[in-house]
Amino acid sequence: QVQLVESGGGVVQAGGSLRLSCAVSGRTFSATAMGWFRRAPEKEREFVAAISGSGLTTISADSVKGRFTISKDNAKNTVYLQMNSLKPEDTAVYFCAASPSRFTSSNYRGYDYWGQGTQVTVSS
Repeated sequence: QVQLVESGGGVVQAGGSLRLSCAVSGRTFSATAMGWFRRAPEKEREFVAAISGSGLTTISADSVKGRFTISKDNAKNTVYLQMNSLKPEDTAVYFCAASPSRFTSSNYRGYDYWGQGTQVTVSS
């Protein structure tokens, strides 16, 4: 059984930083691409960033480039999202997702398991 458990959300002022973590069990993590998505109130789910199974390839949305960094520690079966220079428009529920592939994807259909979500609130 594949399980994803997120942590690290919270409330932060604009310009601040947060690091989200997602611990994964039940899958060969080094062969699993991981993604982060978010959903803001009254908006559709939005791709944030993804990383390949090896951790060597990353992609990210234009809205977070230069501010957010995705990484994974295959020894700890954990993927991270370091978020710097946060803006109020980054406020959303953030979800991590595991792919059945080792290759990155920005499409939510490329992921078959999802975490429960963690709230990030950025105050102005």
